[in-house]
Amino acid sequence: MARVTVEDCVLKVPNRFELVLLAAQRSRNLGAGAPLSLDRDNDKNPVVALREIAEGTVELGELESGLIRGLQKVVEIEEPEGEDAELAAIGLGAELAEAAERDEILADVLQVVEEDELEVADADLDDEAEPDEANEQDRDGV
Repeated sequence: MARVTVEDCVLKVPNRFELVLLAAQRSRNLGAGAPLSLDRDNDKNPVVALREIAEGTVELGELESGLIRGLQKVVEIEEPEGEDAELAAIGLGAELAEAAERDEILADVLQVVEEDELEVADADLDDEAEPDEANEQDRDGV
């Protein structure tokens, strides 16, 4: 095959636009250092790519998947699984987190109030105990 024409390649890839995309991808791969499946014969990468496609020495599926990966602009992100995914989908995750935080703050406030009440009760008991001690001293001194 001295010169590659599109007609030679259309037998392998019927859509000419897809053929151009696949040949361009293979040409980029060759430029990046991919091994040749045919002799170069002093041809440039696009011509070698078309010759490889025409002779069927390259896997078209691999070229297509490489082309798709190269054209993708959105990176796939793993979504949470299980109950977390359901809560996130419904939008309850943030509300539940806020409610849990409020409950924790309320529990801390109640604990502080209980500690203050215990301190006041202890102080009252100490005040009641002091007169008894004074009375005991008076009795001993009499």
